[in-house]
Amino acid sequence: MNMWNPWHGCHKCSPGCKNCYVFYLDSMRSKNADIITKSKTSFDLPLKKDKSGAYKLLSKSEIATCFTSDFFIEEADAWRGEAWEMMKARQDLKFLICTKRIERFESCKPYDWDEGYENVIIAVTCENQQKADERLPILIQINACRKYILASPLLEDIDFSVYLQSGEIDRISVGGESYKGARECRFEWVKHIKQQCDECNVKFDYHQTGSNFVMNGRRYHINHHDEYKQAKKAEKLLKSGCL
Repeated sequence: MNMWNPWHGCHKCSPGCKNCYVFYLDSMRSKNADIITKSKTSFDLPLKKDKSGAYKLLSKSEIATCFTSDFFIEEADAWRGEAWEMMKARQDLKFLICTKRIERFESCKPYDWDEGYENVIIAVTCENQQKADERLPILIQINACRKYILASPLLEDIDFSVYLQSGEIDRISVGGESYKGARECRFEWVKHIKQQCDECNVKFDYHQTGSNFVMNGRRYHINHHDEYKQAKKAEKLLKSGCL
């Protein structure tokens, strides 16, 4: 998946933010992640072209949008309109927007949103039951062509059933926490979410195990670079019914 970060920096607002990878990586560069800055080099990435005149972001690509900030953060209000225009201009790309600030969506959506842009996915992060119950009723009510849940970093077992039964959720992607001080992610929580997805015919994706992974009573400390690979192995076994 390609990345487009039109602005950078965020403010911690949720239990899932405790060990945020943006803050962790910025601290290693002696950078303050609490300062929100518009990107000087990649703000207009969807429109950038190479020397041959072709777009740098290839047609049909999925673009993780604003994953080093929050697309709906207040400091970006002045820039967001132009970002929406670029997404509308590149109908050949699929933009994935993930937010912890879904309550700001209605005041931040473009004037011509109507039922939603066909190429924009709105996803909400839910790391525990409390945040699922706060954010998902809002996600259920908004207009969007596709709606995802990002259960990451997954911090406890979560009952998503009432939200999945609404028919409004297209996919859940699950992942554990990474890097130093990562809180545990238990495989039984992941498996429970997969079962809920199966019951409601919702797509399931397991994108990373987390660095502190517990399975069948055994704790595994997984290198960050191996988390995706290990999660995909487990996902394959889950889908085959072997786990």
